[in-house]
Amino acid sequence: MKKLFVIYALLLFGVINAQSIKYGVTANFHKTSIVNVHDYSRGIFGGNIGVFADFALVPNDIYDSAWLYFTPQVEYATQGENAENPGQDIQKYHNSYIGLPLYIKYFLRNSGYKGDIYFFGGPRLEFLVSDKRTGPPADFESQEQKIESFGYGISLGVGVKVGDKLDVFLRVDRGFSKIYPDYLRDTTYNRMLGLGINFYIGETN
Repeated sequence: MKKLFVIYALLLFGVINAQSIKYGVTANFHKTSIVNVHDYSRGIFGGNIGVFADFALVPNDIYDSAWLYFTPQVEYATQGENAENPGQDIQKYHNSYIGLPLYIKYFLRNSGYKGDIYFFGGPRLEFLVSDKRTGPPADFESQEQKIESFGYGISLGVGVKVGDKLDVFLRVDRGFSKIYPDYLRDTTYNRMLGLGINFYIGETN
């Protein structure tokens, strides 16, 4: 965990001399699940909402011509899954997190000009806000009493500009940390597939 914070700090210091900063709000609609736990489990639909900033990492001599950005983001995310054992009521495991993705965003270029399609990726930290469970006890209930309040993973995606202030993107998150540290059968982690938008509010130079 300390190494991840060091990486975050170095990246933040690296953008101090960024030529321009664009900022806005982001949201996505997604399906999430907790891998390797809860028999007969099904992912649930939810959403993320947050704020972001694009720090240009390359010269931006012409307006909006930068093609490489560092993009930190803060978001509120709903995650979890449902499980339905035969003959029982649905078990619901609905968790909420504050997420901190740190992206490098790369725009494809054509003949030296910035294109509309971009790829992004980077580490993501998450901090548990709430852990809500309803329904009958799970088969390994005693091993699921403790849930980690901190997690980390990777977030990757592809997006396209559809206007001066609007992007549409597809995003995949994959956790690398355990959700239930006492669960012995398998390693449990969060995963997500989402479709979202970025709306730009302003820019500083």
